[in-house]
Amino acid sequence: MTHPQAVPHANALNRINRLPVGRFHKVTLLAISFAYFFEFADINTFATTAPKLIGLWGVTIDQVAYVTSLSFVGMFLGSIGAGAMADRWGRRRTLMLTTLWFGFFSFVSVFAWDIVSLGVFRVLTSAGLAAMTVVAVIYVNEMYPAAVRGKFQAYAIVIGICGTPATNLIASAVVPLNDWSWRLVYLWGSLGILLVLFGKRLKESPRWHESRGDHAEADRILREIEESVAAEKGPLAEPLPPVEEPPVTRAPLRLLLQKKYLYPTLLLTVLWVTQTIGFFGFSSWAPTLLANEGFSVEKSVFYVALTTVGAPLGSYLASLVTDRFERKWSLAAFGTVIALCGLLYGLTFNPVLIIVFGFLVNMFERGYTALAYAYSPELFDTRGRSLGTGVSYGLGRLSNAAGPLIVAAVYQGSGYQSVFYLIAGAWLLGAIVLAVFGPRTRQATAALPKDRVEPVRAP
Repeated sequence: MTHPQAVPHANALNRINRLPVGRFHKVTLLAISFAYFFEFADINTFATTAPKLIGLWGVTIDQVAYVTSLSFVGMFLGSIGAGAMADRWGRRRTLMLTTLWFGFFSFVSVFAWDIVSLGVFRVLTSAGLAAMTVVAVIYVNEMYPAAVRGKFQAYAIVIGICGTPATNLIASAVVPLNDWSWRLVYLWGSLGILLVLFGKRLKESPRWHESRGDHAEADRILREIEESVAAEKGPLAEPLPPVEEPPVTRAPLRLLLQKKYLYPTLLLTVLWVTQTIGFFGFSSWAPTLLANEGFSVEKSVFYVALTTVGAPLGSYLASLVTDRFERKWSLAAFGTVIALCGLLYGLTFNPVLIIVFGFLVNMFERGYTALAYAYSPELFDTRGRSLGTGVSYGLGRLSNAAGPLIVAAVYQGSGYQSVFYLIAGAWLLGAIVLAVFGPRTRQATAALPKDRVEPVRAP
């Protein structure tokens, strides 16, 4: 076995960046998309079954709010844990473990006997869902050339987001059948476990190995990737020379207090807080609120299912703009459009307009998320990437522990339309903060040999 010191520097970043896109990248995309598909399939399972449980178990709006709220606490814990796991055990292994985790607890949800047991299982499922997302974002960032990483992040979500309309359409068909058929929705969400079929096809991130000083293992993986791509695409261009960096030690939480990490962490926290309240305030509550406003359970679930068909189109739209335009401006533009369409959704009770504006909300929101997944890890270097991405994403999810309770209070106190004023305000706030304070990353990622964006300075 080659001793790690036999390879002085694997030069992982530059060797990855000069690769043309080949079959290796496409297989990796398929695996990540599969994980995303069942993450998106599973994330709305409670929202689609809650209207049925209100009648079946006598569940109240407040109980729906508490389950949804605690699920976000689970997401926070999962996000924080994922960053530490990805740094300690590697990106690939953590991706597999977190996907198996959420698939298993979604399967256990099939056997829930009351709202308390279902709530516990959903919290555990949600922890796995958020953890998988954090690791997948980091994995794509480190495995694809910088020139196309945003596009492939969006491609993965184009495919993965199809899980949302698939779940909603399945729920609209099976939930009304009888008193137990709602359980099939959770069985469907558990199929993410099948990611194990891709296990041997995924490579560990060479940049992770390199960050730990294991240049020999990073070089071995890079050689395998290069041989695969060269056999398909021909001789490869020479990479840029490496930049010497010390091995990355375990990043403590206090690292984020340093100025170079604190500012992007705070900015991304605002991004994910407003996205979480804006998106989950809409997607988690739309079926229940429509049902409470007089639409039947069947119609409310079906209307929401139709609106989510726009989600894959939004991710595809993001793939067209993400590497062409500055990501901060694309995010600000998408957020503004979502705010407007979300507000119009709440101001109408016409079924056609509900579907049209809901379709637009889902389309631009999924585009926004694809852009944010590409943007977030770019604001950190290798040492702070897992920690900064995980903490900011986790804080965003934790913020919505109060979100469902606020939505329930606003709905019961001020009515249906006030909920959508709240949601639109969250999206608009996020768009303004990004436009004013968000750093640019397109020029920064052009400085590839340094594996970092230019230092971010607060205005």
